[in-house]
Amino acid sequence: MFHVGGARSALFNWALAEQTGGKFVLRIEDTDAARNRPEWTEGIISALAWIGVNDDSQAFEGPYFQSSYEEQHREAVAKLVAGGRAYYCTCTRDEVKARTGSEHQGYDGFCRDRGLSEGAVRFRTPDEGVTVIQDLVRGTVEFPNNAMEDFVVARGDGSPLFVLANVVDDVEMRISHVVRAEEHLSNTPKQQLLWEALGVAPPTWAHVPVIVNEKRQKLSKRRDKVALESYREEGYLAEAMVNYLMLLGWGPGDDREIMPWSEMVPLFRLEDVNPSPAFFDEKKLRAFNGEYIRALPLEEFVARCEPWLEPGWDRETFAKVAELAQTRIAVLSEITANVDFLFLDEPVFDQASWDKAMKNSAAEILTGYLARMETVDMDPESLKTALEEVGLEQGLKLGKAQAPVRVAVTGRTVGLPLFESIEVLGRERSIERLRAALARLQA
Repeated sequence: MFHVGGARSALFNWALAEQTGGKFVLRIEDTDAARNRPEWTEGIISALAWIGVNDDSQAFEGPYFQSSYEEQHREAVAKLVAGGRAYYCTCTRDEVKARTGSEHQGYDGFCRDRGLSEGAVRFRTPDEGVTVIQDLVRGTVEFPNNAMEDFVVARGDGSPLFVLANVVDDVEMRISHVVRAEEHLSNTPKQQLLWEALGVAPPTWAHVPVIVNEKRQKLSKRRDKVALESYREEGYLAEAMVNYLMLLGWGPGDDREIMPWSEMVPLFRLEDVNPSPAFFDEKKLRAFNGEYIRALPLEEFVARCEPWLEPGWDRETFAKVAELAQTRIAVLSEITANVDFLFLDEPVFDQASWDKAMKNSAAEILTGYLARMETVDMDPESLKTALEEVGLEQGLKLGKAQAPVRVAVTGRTVGLPLFESIEVLGRERSIERLRAALARLQA
């Protein structure tokens, strides 16, 4: 799955690339065989394409695959060793623990000056001073060099670790800006040291804030709804998702929230990103999505609902109620429950709705309305007037009187406007449902 945090980082990169005439480089880091499957790669590409990050734009480049750069990775290791910036090491973790007396202490530099010619390769970190990271989001961040152990950059078989492969790939691909999540900040001093050791000026760093849930816990795939694909499948619009994700840590500064991508891009500045954790508020995202749904031209709304309409459901009938439904749903998947009563032989009764509506004078309401349905004009106003009359006979206002009729006809207490629904359903089917509900109530 593609994490919404990854999607937010991608959009920040995408905005920067489009704004500056640069390139967004998609690289698939596929050297870990256990985490590398073709369908997962396709999932990444598909998720990015859904939010607009794709090769339809001049700003897109890739995908590249990290495994294609193995030769450059090994050359970089050899260069570091030849230049004295790295060395071979044969120490095991148990040996380091035995020498230091602690399982928590880092590597003690034992092999630094042994002159070995085989083993894992460790980078020789400076003993003194600090590594200074100039971060566009966080300002100046300093890391004491003596707090960094000599870290491994290649395994004993010569294959590079991610920390080195990532840097070499960035160098090869001429990466100028690294915009990524806050949790990677701790890796940055090691990577910056590697850039410098390879004789290349480091990129511009920008570490964007972590995204948290309502309890201010970092979003977790084990606990929270974080997969971009799940929101797409639920019927969130890509443009609403893009708008919302861009506002997780950044804002245009004019109190506007609902705005298209084209207006956000020229306003976006990494320096304006707030380093504090950003709250992923699904209720607010839902509200955003509802706004975007209501703004769709009716024909486009009908087309976007297509994946949630069952085969065999009459599209002409759906088109008659689409405008009514458009104002009542916040995600496209909700269209199914709003219109299914029009296409099913009998409505799907929601038990809670039935129990709430079918009590007290419900039988009298259904009986009275059935009698009027035989001759009433089938337009919303006439249908409404007929039910008002039935309600008055029972001492009820329209709001109370229509509850059992709505459940009898649609199966639910909420949904499309009742009288417009009855008009589209038709006299014969509406009468049939009212009779069926009355029989069930009296059984």
